[in-house]
Order: sequence, then structure tokens, then C-alpha cells
Amino acid sequence: MSADDAALETYMLAAMRLAAQADPAPGRLAADAMAALAMRLPGCVVAAPADLTAASGARAGGKPQMHRFAAGDTTLDVETTITEGRLEIAGQVSPPPAPDAYVEVRTPHVTKVRVPSADGQFAVAGLPPGWVSVAYHRPSDPPVVTRWLRVRA
Repeated sequence: MSADDAALETYMLAAMRLAAQADPAPGRLAADAMAALAMRLPGCVVAAPADLTAASGARAGGKPQMHRFAAGDTTLDVETTITEGRLEIAGQVSPPPAPDAYVEVRTPHVTKVRVPSADGQFAVAGLPPGWVSVAYHRPSDPPVVTRWLRVRA
């Protein structure tokens, strides 16, 4: 581990203690945060949350949850749903992806890779609830990565 990585780990654990108002931070929280830290993609572009206007009457009842992220001309729409205690992700990349592009749906415990359809759609089912991030890998540009979302059962 480099000195920079050690400093980042120390900072992250201190921030978690403050956020959790507990010292030490709860074990599961610390383990998930360290796993997420290990999944960093050097040189990636972090997509910022973007406004998303829900269609009137679409999927009433607060489920599923829609999230939109944007970086430059790239938009990632991510829909999260809990079904029978497992996390399902459905999403779309815009503009439509190049043939060699792929999407990683990442949790601290498992990563699933999908090749989006010609119109940019992708889906993953059977993930554990909790923290999730989507990384869109483009053949000639740096990956675009969403922030981590916490999806509870």
C-alpha cells in the first residue's frame, strides 16, 4: 500500500467514524467502504447526479427508484428495485454505446459486467442490497462512474 493509499484509508475511516457517530465505525460499514475504495478506477470521469423528471403516474408507490447521472455528453439512467430481498438494476447509457463498450454494476461484494444493447440498455438482477455504483467503460475514452448509491431492502 502506498503512502497516498494509507493516508486516504486513514481519512476515510475517520470520516466514517464521524458520520456514524461511533468510534470505531461499525465493522460492516468500514468493510464496505474499504471494498469500495479498492474499486477506484484511476482516470475515470465521475458523473454528477442530474435532474430527472418522472413521467406522470409512472410506477407509483415509490418503487423503483430512478437516478440520472451526467458527465459531458454521457448520461447514465439507473433504476434500482428490491425484489424478494435482492437488488435489481436496470439502466440506459446515452448516447448509444460503441460496440466495444461495457457496463460494470459494482457492489462491495460482487461486480457484474454487461454489454449494453445497441440502444444502451442493460440490466442486472440478484445483487445484495446495499451500496451500488455503475461504471460505463468506453473504448476510446476514460470510464464514466456514478457515485455510490445505498439501496435498502
